[in-house]
Amino acid sequence: MTVAATTTGGLDASRVDVRIDGTLIIDGVDCTVAPGTFSALIGPNGAGKSTLLRVIAAVEKPANGDIRFDEHDLFGLHRKQRARVVAFVEQDSSTDLALSVRDVVGLGRIPHQGMFSDASAKDSRVVQAALEDADVASLAGRDFTTLSGGERQRVLLARALAQQPRLLVLDEPSNHLDIAAQLAVLGLLRSLTHTGVTVLAALHDLNLASAYCDHVIVLRKGTVFAAGPTVEIITPQLVREVYGVRATVIEHPQTGRPLVAFGPLAG
Repeated sequence: MTVAATTTGGLDASRVDVRIDGTLIIDGVDCTVAPGTFSALIGPNGAGKSTLLRVIAAVEKPANGDIRFDEHDLFGLHRKQRARVVAFVEQDSSTDLALSVRDVVGLGRIPHQGMFSDASAKDSRVVQAALEDADVASLAGRDFTTLSGGERQRVLLARALAQQPRLLVLDEPSNHLDIAAQLAVLGLLRSLTHTGVTVLAALHDLNLASAYCDHVIVLRKGTVFAAGPTVEIITPQLVREVYGVRATVIEHPQTGRPLVAFGPLAG
């Protein structure tokens, strides 16, 4: 891995409230992500995962609460400085601009460039490495608007990698991807943690979260229902209480990590 930076701190979100049109969506959330780890934000549809991620990535301000990374208030940083710290990959993002894939990924270098400077040789190297790491180098010359949903998802990941963030926040990074691409992307995110990057991703698939994540944060109705090591939190009781589904959790025969087998809806 050549595009990731290292970090010495972790993420700390404290007493976070978010209101949308007067409705409380996120209610007093406290959560932490240890430095250099991969954590999953899980929970049913409507739990507030996307909203919380946008606040954690400092894209939107909360009504109350603090978001800190490496002891620094993310909202207290200058926008360009913040973009060198945190990168956010949204679930769906589109543009009407006729940009090539390479140009889209190159946007990730803006936080590292002067106002009137052209892309440097280092910028070009980082962009190429990001294209390769996200497995989209073969698409570099394509118009971004012509790509499939899965291809766009990987290009947006490459753009985030080009930022060389210390904190990478992703909303459903496996969305639109086939099985092989899902495993490749989550394996890439896992490998980033070995270079010191802290990763937080919303995931719907409990088995992907179980297979790749050190830690899970379970969100239900805008509050943290549970949080802790994946092997301790993913249990049949949690699946039943949070998702209303019966499940058996067994040990994966190859990895030893939790493997969830679902039954019928809980009555």
